[in-house]
Amino acid sequence: MIRIGREMSVYLAKSVLAATLVVWLVLLGFDLITAFYNSFSDIGKNGFTLNYALLSTLLTAPRRAYDLFPIVAIIGLLMGLGQLASKSELIAMASVGVSRLHIALGALLPALLLSGLMIISNESIGIASEKQAQTMNTYRSNKFTLARFSGVWAKDGDWYFNARSGSAKGSGDDTWLELVDVKLYQIAKDGGLTSITHAKTAINKGESWRLRNVQRTLFKPESVQIKQYDEMPWKTQITNESLEATLSNPRNLSLGELRSNIDYLERNQLDARVFTTAYWGRWFYPLKVLVLCLAVLPFAFGSLRSGGFGKSLFIGIVVGISAVLLERLFVNLSEVYRFDVRIAYLLAPVAVFSLCWGYLAKRI
Repeated sequence: MIRIGREMSVYLAKSVLAATLVVWLVLLGFDLITAFYNSFSDIGKNGFTLNYALLSTLLTAPRRAYDLFPIVAIIGLLMGLGQLASKSELIAMASVGVSRLHIALGALLPALLLSGLMIISNESIGIASEKQAQTMNTYRSNKFTLARFSGVWAKDGDWYFNARSGSAKGSGDDTWLELVDVKLYQIAKDGGLTSITHAKTAINKGESWRLRNVQRTLFKPESVQIKQYDEMPWKTQITNESLEATLSNPRNLSLGELRSNIDYLERNQLDARVFTTAYWGRWFYPLKVLVLCLAVLPFAFGSLRSGGFGKSLFIGIVVGISAVLLERLFVNLSEVYRFDVRIAYLLAPVAVFSLCWGYLAKRI
């Protein structure tokens, strides 16, 4: 009997996996076509061609597949089991002694395996290809805007750093970052301004910063001193990676990069919630997929027998959209009321799970 249960679990897993891959292919295809269409407005500007638009869209496919998977897993599970239920195969399995536990394990196995694959893929291929896509979209000017109005701001100990703009120099492996109109503000422990250092450019080459065309203003108790330097070193823990993280969407950073930037911001007593939200979202990703699949699983043993494809598709879409909206709601509430974002990520799937099982209990 145990052997039969295992064989049935494998059969169920194959059915659900096939349905999930079909749903995934369809939804991802629609998403990529929409993104490709939206890029048409940039074609012809500064040498941005149709080929670049197509390639940059395809490079975002791993990230889009990662984002879509929770909804895909729900719809795929319901469709796979719904097809079996419509043919009375689930009833046949139960009649030969296959427990609902074996059926549930077989149905959930593809979601567990694919969610693990998505995590690995996103941390390796997905983030790298997304960064490459962004590079292609901005390659034509080789310049980046650090911020729309006041540039980028960073903090390192008692130093506050601001740069108006910057550009990547060199080519290939010999590249470095050059910032323009750099200002360094040194603040004393009592909150007083100790010095202001203004440099026309700052260059990070060979893992060390150099300031050029520098004017440094020192504020003494009874005087102000102004000194000029052609060039001077700048010792700081601010790196190209930390500046890139400041400019990048946190979802395009790896777990290691997110953790590094959270530590940097917390060390300097700055708000790290943007990075913390993205960081814990990655850790709760497999739990979210598992709980949502468990939430819709009871419907496969009941109403899907009579509803078929249309009903399974409708239930999957409703549960998936509800989960996404509730997650955004609870995460936004955590930012407003300043409670732990991990609680927010846990509340959304648990709420959907409770609603689904509560609905089923009323029907029974």
